[in-house]
Amino acid sequence: MTSTDAFNTQGNATAVTDPHTGETRYNRVPQVTWDFWLVKLLAVTVGETAADLINTSLGLGLTNTSLLMSVFLIVALVFQFAQKRYVPVYYWTTVVLVSVVGTLITDNFIDNLGWSFTPVTLSFTAALAATFAVWYMVEKTLSIHSIYTFRREAFYWLAILFTFALGTSAGDQLAEGLGVGFLMSGLMYAAVIAVIAGLFYGGLMNGILAFWLAYIITRPMGASFGDYLSQPVANGGLGLGTIVTSLIFFAAIGATVWYMTRSKDGLEVAQD
Repeated sequence: MTSTDAFNTQGNATAVTDPHTGETRYNRVPQVTWDFWLVKLLAVTVGETAADLINTSLGLGLTNTSLLMSVFLIVALVFQFAQKRYVPVYYWTTVVLVSVVGTLITDNFIDNLGWSFTPVTLSFTAALAATFAVWYMVEKTLSIHSIYTFRREAFYWLAILFTFALGTSAGDQLAEGLGVGFLMSGLMYAAVIAVIAGLFYGGLMNGILAFWLAYIITRPMGASFGDYLSQPVANGGLGLGTIVTSLIFFAAIGATVWYMTRSKDGLEVAQD
């Protein structure tokens, strides 16, 4: 799957140049390529297992884990916003941390504040919809191929955070309601993404809608596979544990990001 067909939302557009220097501007986020979706899936899996590892296995507790990972995320965002083009190591480090923090936000609403899944899911759905509405009202576009200003990138990362939080709450709600187990849940979400892809390639779904729906659903899909690998056999998993599972996926992310850096895959001229 190439950058021109992996839920591409570009359409007809022209390259952006700096009005003062005339230099070409680059997108600060990656093209949607096959390896984009690969690292995204790996990142959300790590988001689930790493949050469980730090919270439970290391004994920090939910509140302390949330505060610690939020600090790491803020630091990562500072480095990411300092870039004038897509740099894989900064971008994907930020995605992994957003995945962890998004998971922890939902966990705090459920475990610390006592909310049920339905109001949490509805709240994050409303927050994501509001983010898109304000983003479009201010910028007149939701294209991920035109993220070359601070404000557009801020909208982008806010949307990303809400997709992870929403994916966590909706995925957990569905998994608990169906009780089908980790592996079947993961396969079910994969089937939903296949349907979205089919609708997109069949010309029945807008590229922007297809991209963001797939982005949301990869969260519970990755979490299901992560739980399947890490949870004890008695609970329906393979029993690898959160440490081993997290290390496997961190290594896979590192290898893919190294490939992206060497190949410059994902680097894109900003479009308007």
